Amino acid sequence: MLRLNIQVSASTDGEETVGETMSVADDELAQIRAARQSEIQQQLEAQAEQQMQTESIEAAAEEEANIIAAAMRTILTPEARDRLARVELGHPELASTVKKHLFTLHQANRINIPVDEEMLKRILQGLESNRRETTIRRI
Repeated sequence: MLRLNIQVSASTDGEETVGETMSVADDELAQIRAARQSEIQQQLEAQAEQQMQTESIEAAAEEEANIIAAAMRTILTPEARDRLARVELGHPELASTVKKHLFTLHQANRINIPVDEEMLKRILQGLESNRRETTIRRI
């Protein structure tokens, strides 16, 4: 509730002047506005911090993907890269798992380079055998 105290006084010229004085309600309103403004400022700062974290996570993931992609060029033969690209079209999660697995094996020097298409097929079959198969039985 806003309350205004209006004072009217007559001057020597015969004109009336109007003066306003601020009341307690105006002070409360100013406090509410200041509190709301600080709340909005905190929300904006939190959003900016969250956005920066998201961007840094995305940048790290993109950098990791670039490193793995560069390693795949040295680890796989062209035929094996083509096969893995086709697998990636249908099963991106599986292709990502294979790439990370090959990269890890390469870093540990536990794989012969270059990996040909036959070896990649065996790796894919080994990973796909772990997948759950769904069968439908007719009753």
